[in-house]
Amino acid sequence: MQYKNKRVFITGIGGFVGSYLARELIKHGATVSGLINVEFDGKEPKNLKEKHILKNVKLIEGDLLDRQSIIKALKTTKPDYIFHLAAQSSVFKSFINPVETFEINVKGTGNLLESIRSTNKKPRVLFTGTSEEYGFVAINHEQVSRYLKLHKTIFPFPERYPEIPVNESNPFRPMSPYAVSKIACDLMMRDYYNSFGIPTIVARAFNHEGKGRGPNFVTSVITSQVAKLFLGKINSIKIGNVNALRDWSHVLDVVKGYMLLLDKGTPGDVYNIGSGRANSVLTYILIALETAGYKVISLHSIENDKTIDHPLEKDNGNMFGFRFYRTKTDRLIMDGELEFSIEDKGIIIETDKGNVKITFDRERFRPSDIPIIICDNSKIKKLGFKVKHSLRDIIKEQVKFYINNE
Repeated sequence: MQYKNKRVFITGIGGFVGSYLARELIKHGATVSGLINVEFDGKEPKNLKEKHILKNVKLIEGDLLDRQSIIKALKTTKPDYIFHLAAQSSVFKSFINPVETFEINVKGTGNLLESIRSTNKKPRVLFTGTSEEYGFVAINHEQVSRYLKLHKTIFPFPERYPEIPVNESNPFRPMSPYAVSKIACDLMMRDYYNSFGIPTIVARAFNHEGKGRGPNFVTSVITSQVAKLFLGKINSIKIGNVNALRDWSHVLDVVKGYMLLLDKGTPGDVYNIGSGRANSVLTYILIALETAGYKVISLHSIENDKTIDHPLEKDNGNMFGFRFYRTKTDRLIMDGELEFSIEDKGIIIETDKGNVKITFDRERFRPSDIPIIICDNSKIKKLGFKVKHSLRDIIKEQVKFYINNE
């Protein structure tokens, strides 16, 4: 990738993903600068400090809601490349404060684009979109019927089954204020290429995790509690919807995908970045327990007598026309044979070290939640993208991080 001696500017450089990206760019010989909001990041962002790269980046104080501060930052740094990562990125928080999410994400992105336009320079710009933009993905008629009982309508209505794996032409059916805000930014980026010639590229990243992921994200909620359980600080785990099936990648795979796209992607185009596999929140919990030394034997719901023996047994079946890593638990949930609801009260997991209790937290059940999503990453693979980390790699890193820091 051609980043040696290039000037690179990152919005959100102090965040989880921004810090990993900055470190990778430095390794490739780039001159890296970034926008920080001191109110949220502090003068020395924790993520940059932990990666020992504070001295290697130029930090500029500013705010995406203050266009003049962005213009000043761009005039100071004169970037060849811009990675736009800064956002209110929590789906959970977006339900609590939708207006704030729209303000930060949509207005902030508009301010960045207008600031670029006003400087009369045209750096290549990567916008980090999200798989949440796709929202509800149809698998079959039965799944759609179940969904309609809860949500009354689907727009646009599915024209084919299944709509998985999700490619770049899948319809938008956002299911959160966060997703709606990202769609607006996604469209804005492409419009600024078509209308003003700014070479923008949109990356729709599926879930990406790793050491240092924010505490409100579900993978951190899981692995931090498993670490506390292992250390004897708690005796049960609290979680929301365990049925959700997500395409989880390692943050480093996604960051390298971003760098590849800004270097080799086509301006005005859109690319998915993901692992091409789907696993349930429940499988994430089970593997986290196994990683911490608990041999998982079976599980059953507290109420309603739902059971799975050998829930981590590998399933080698063909799903949606391709093969990917999944567990017996994932298969049962995907096939609609098993679903855990708030009425089940929770789950008891039988292990070689005794039973582990999972209780369902009603407050963490979203008003609407995407049942399943799997990335079709064939488009970015044509540019040379590779998935290097397994699901177990990701979980092992997170569990180890929390055990060492508790």
